[in-house]
Amino acid sequence: MARVDGVERNRPDRCIAVVPVALVGPGEPQKRVRSVDRSLSFAAVLSLPGVEEICELRSHFGFMAFHGGNLERQTDHIAVQAARRSDASVYAVVQPPSLRHHYRSASVVPKDSAALAAFIDHCDVVISVHGYGRHGHWEDLLFGGRNRSLAEHTAAALGPALAAVEPNGYQLVTDLERIPKPLRGVHPSNPVNLPTQCGLQLELPPGVRGLTPQARQFASPFPPVAALIDGLASAASSWTGQRGPVVGTPS
Repeated sequence: MARVDGVERNRPDRCIAVVPVALVGPGEPQKRVRSVDRSLSFAAVLSLPGVEEICELRSHFGFMAFHGGNLERQTDHIAVQAARRSDASVYAVVQPPSLRHHYRSASVVPKDSAALAAFIDHCDVVISVHGYGRHGHWEDLLFGGRNRSLAEHTAAALGPALAAVEPNGYQLVTDLERIPKPLRGVHPSNPVNLPTQCGLQLELPPGVRGLTPQARQFASPFPPVAALIDGLASAASSWTGQRGPVVGTPS
């Protein structure tokens, strides 16, 4: 009998060692690497000291954050908390403050990680949580990925949750034509689209992740972050498993 973070599994190949992660939160004093290194592959980054994988298998709805830790900050925290509140599964890669390596999503493949392979094999549909910052989109949450029904469903859950704490503060963009091409997440080889029902690639700007000077004035958790986690958990819990429209043109 194997265990994945305390959850019993019947298959030995699902035995994933999970090390508790010290999450990097907004407003905490820390010395961290700020420049991004793009020279290493996903497999190479996993082998670096201090890099941790989280894999918790529960329901067949999953959350991902494979650019977590010091790369796209707070994404692993958001994904893990939303998964635990909704009894969903989760896979995350957490880089420590001393590292900041970016690898292409297409390089994140199950053959390079037993934890990722177990997660993809277990899940029918996923939400992949990412962070981004781009001029003209500072208040935009971008709902990409190939499962467009999940995108609409999740936006419907997040809208009221975020509006309750930041009225008119964020725009929820579900129209793929309005999402910059590099952030659409619709290529079949993107990990978010590997499960049988594909998934949603959710791109979050800094503000909703609590990475602004304003956020440091609040005791943790920052209200938009808490609302975001609540909304994502609600979306996962209320998803009925329908196979939604899947876009057919890679981008």
